Amino acid sequence: MRFVLFLSLAFVGCNAERTNSDSANGDNSADSTNAASNGQPETSDAKIDSGKEKASDSKSEVTVQIKSWEDTQKIIASHKGKVVVLDLWATYCDPCMKEFPHLVELHNKYGSEKLVCLSVSCDYEGIPGEPPESKKEQVLEFLTKSKATFTNILLNVESDEVWRVLELAAIPAVFVYDAQGNLKERFDNEAGDGEFTYEKDIFPLVEELLKKTANQ
Repeated sequence: MRFVLFLSLAFVGCNAERTNSDSANGDNSADSTNAASNGQPETSDAKIDSGKEKASDSKSEVTVQIKSWEDTQKIIASHKGKVVVLDLWATYCDPCMKEFPHLVELHNKYGSEKLVCLSVSCDYEGIPGEPPESKKEQVLEFLTKSKATFTNILLNVESDEVWRVLELAAIPAVFVYDAQGNLKERFDNEAGDGEFTYEKDIFPLVEELLKKTANQ
């Protein structure tokens, strides 16, 4: 697994305060991670059954895919030519949920022609009896309320392993990639100059990268 790390982290953020009271929801279906012939991971979506008729326009539906971090990197690579914003979050992380609406704002403002928004949930913690599938409902509930109609991923790797691989102490964290697929910056709260925000830090960088892409 390849991942470029640009920062040395001693991270401060939403860490061990995780609520483990989420009950398993009985969805025991396994999500496929087989790649399609074009290199794009096969999509397996879960939807909240609201009892209402689903919208005919698939773009209005909120879905989530259970994927590994490696699969997530393949999805990023498949969007070469577009700026990619990846938000690493969890429903137990209040700072994450506070900033999340701004990811939706980015998607609504720019669409998906030149900008791709990805949300990556770290709700799966590897607790015995609580597989990734047991987290779908609570993750989808938040995503649906947020109207997150872009690509949403629920990692099937326990969160502690994600922290280890990324040398990340905690979330929230946002990764911004340029149109060539290079990681331009990882935003976190480690620097000591206050918490990052979309409005202060991410929006300006995204606008800069989009301008560069338009001029290429």
